[in-house]
Amino acid sequence: MLGFEDTSIAFVYIANIVAVTVCVIYGIINWNKGADTEAEEIAEELQWEKEEAELDKDL
Repeated sequence: MLGFEDTSIAFVYIANIVAVTVCVIYGIINWNKGADTEAEEIAEELQWEKEEAELDKDL
């Protein structure tokens, strides 16, 4: 099969191609998903910094 002496080697090559294909598809689907919550994360960080500044004043 494809010039391989053992069929398990062919299965490994096929599994490698399938894994690469799945990873590429996953990457395309999730390309910019992190940017959706970026504004919320920045607002949370600003609130946290304000609270930290108030706590530092109290000390």
